[in-house]
Amino acid sequence: MDLLAHLEAFVAIAEQGSFSAAADTLYVAQPVLSRRIKTLEKHFGGALFDRGGRHVTTTDLGQLLLPHARDVLGRVEHLRQVAATALATAPHTLGIPPDADPTGLARVIRAGAERGVTVAVRELSVEDREHGLADGSLTCAVVRVAPETASVRVPLGLATGSPGPGRTVHLEDLRPRRGSADRPAPILVTAEDDVPFAADRLAKALARAGLAESRLVPATSLSAAVADALAGPSLLLCPAELARRHGLSWRPLADASLHRGYEVAFSPRRTTERGDLAWLTPLVAAALGATPPDAASASDSRSSRRDNPLAARG
Repeated sequence: MDLLAHLEAFVAIAEQGSFSAAADTLYVAQPVLSRRIKTLEKHFGGALFDRGGRHVTTTDLGQLLLPHARDVLGRVEHLRQVAATALATAPHTLGIPPDADPTGLARVIRAGAERGVTVAVRELSVEDREHGLADGSLTCAVVRVAPETASVRVPLGLATGSPGPGRTVHLEDLRPRRGSADRPAPILVTAEDDVPFAADRLAKALARAGLAESRLVPATSLSAAVADALAGPSLLLCPAELARRHGLSWRPLADASLHRGYEVAFSPRRTTERGDLAWLTPLVAAALGATPPDAASASDSRSSRRDNPLAARG
């Protein structure tokens, strides 16, 4: 039995003096209301209304229980208001990659404050961000998707401590020179890019370029990877913004299929916040170092023309 619905029916009939008027007030059919009262009378062990006259009146038992029923409903309504206030003022927790730009994240937090919204940022791994969305501990999070279908696309490149021109790099350019005794520079991959579908793409791209998969080295941490790249000769796979913040020289990868793809996803348990936080996505994209949509489309077009000579002629 839904006790609250039955108590609402009881109070409404007592106040309206009519089953039909109470049914209209509660937007339920009168037979439904009658069944609720019969169930409630059976539950309490006695009649609540005298139905003999033109108007419905409460019995002695009904008179005794009526103020208590009103008190229960009043407390429930207060409880709903407390919950609504708590949800409206609670921080919205955003799960982001560990290498997001702090300055960009500060803009996200300030933009929320201007809208009366508290945004709490949490640096989490790809897997932990997905788990946080599933269990509702995160309001929203940046999740990895294939770059071809992503609304947020972050170009990746190779960063090094040695200064040099920022020309686009093709993986085949990294093949050791014939007769060189130098050990090939390892390519450091942080946890953000060491996820199954991205790592698989990268391994296949290396194979096509004639590079050994052993060149890929998982980084123990982001700080250690940056330090190794600064010290040389290691190359760090990362976005341009990360390289800039740490004084690394950066060259973009020519293969756009190796770039990062993201979506700002909302927890299925926190769907009410989706509309209120629509402003969040472009600011988060900027903090991740995303390519503006128009620039990404132009880059795809140039890449397509390079890969298809006939398209270039057309």
